[in-house]
Amino acid sequence: MATKGQKFRKWSFEEKLRIVQRHVLDHVSIRTLELQERVDHSMISSWIKKYADEGEDGLRSKPRKGNPYSALHTSKSLTELEELRLRVVKQDIEIARLKKGYWVEGEGADRIVITSGGVVTKLSKNSK
Repeated sequence: MATKGQKFRKWSFEEKLRIVQRHVLDHVSIRTLELQERVDHSMISSWIKKYADEGEDGLRSKPRKGNPYSALHTSKSLTELEELRLRVVKQDIEIARLKKGYWVEGEGADRIVITSGGVVTKLSKNSK
């Protein structure tokens, strides 16, 4: 299990391709590759599957998905354009909540959810 702040090894495209080709072309077992290359067997298996499905392009790193506005939210100095984009995103979220029949008031630990029926619920620390 990973520990907080643990750094993980990043594998280059060339390293992944070399390991996968040793399995595919040279018929080296995944267990042997796991021991020799110090790579977890599940990672090697996923590389082999991606290679089989997508070819060499499947082994190339792809940009991670995520919230493109999260950096804007935490940034201290925003340009005017960034502030406007952040405001639009927040308003879109608020509109979606209202369509579902609830809204949120307050911030942080003091947030409460109010439904259209007037039911008030205090959000716990673990809820989003």
